[in-house]
Amino acid sequence: MYIRRRLAHQRLVTEVSVHPRDGWREEDAATALGYPSPFAAQWEAERAAEQGTAVALPFQPLSFRDFMLYEQHNIDAARGYVRRFRPRVARLAGAVEAVRRAPFPAFRPHELWYRQPIYYMSNAATMVPSGTPVQAPPYSSALDYELELAFVLRAPLHNASAAEAEEAIGAFVVLCDFSARDVQIPEMDSGFGPQKAKHFVTSLSATAVQAGDVLPRWTELTAEVRINGEVVAKPDARNPRWSLGRMLAHASAGEQLRAGELFATGTLAGGSGMEIGRWLQPGDALRLEIEDVGVIEHEVR
Repeated sequence: MYIRRRLAHQRLVTEVSVHPRDGWREEDAATALGYPSPFAAQWEAERAAEQGTAVALPFQPLSFRDFMLYEQHNIDAARGYVRRFRPRVARLAGAVEAVRRAPFPAFRPHELWYRQPIYYMSNAATMVPSGTPVQAPPYSSALDYELELAFVLRAPLHNASAAEAEEAIGAFVVLCDFSARDVQIPEMDSGFGPQKAKHFVTSLSATAVQAGDVLPRWTELTAEVRINGEVVAKPDARNPRWSLGRMLAHASAGEQLRAGELFATGTLAGGSGMEIGRWLQPGDALRLEIEDVGVIEHEVR
């Protein structure tokens, strides 16, 4: 079941549909998502009005944790980073890879990634819906998109098992983790996670999909990136390092998680421009899609 929200007469209306082409009917928001919003209805309506899009966020996240489940994304993104910002390192790495016929060791994720799920906290207050114009922040000249699958909790978790954690997933969305690449690595090299590189804007698809429609086959979903109408990538959801249950169970260890918190898988393999050398430019029309979940579209200004 698809879920969306739109602003009507200064209030947010929640609607559901078996498929968007079949039309929409109004539904109680808590029933559609599986949990009552933790935010005041007036505040949410005012925020939707500020964003000025035809359809609002399908839900307002209480918080946002972004994981990294895909090794191949890390390897290819690291290659793309040195190609643009450290060309001498890129030449050295290319020579080593040609001899070893294996990824340059520094391109692989940190060793902790192989032992446990890892994530960073981003800014849930700067989430915008599909259709919102976006732009690079003033301190960056390297705007990148990152196509991810994300989900919202419908129930609290604390020291949960993987099975208990999966039961608490409420609905899935498509997420774009916009990134200022020229400041991201220096920030991460400081010993902290990314900050201004990520917090300026993140977007969600206009639709969410109830968990039961996606959870059994989430690694089989196909995805696509179009820029100015051209298909530039078909990101791959297969072969995540961790299951969604294991990822959530780790987040809940010793920590109270609540309904309304948002979690993302991290970028699907091939899901960022840095991996393929396609950087966003003013005037670009960006379209990200994960089948049977949703679409994100933005004009880059």
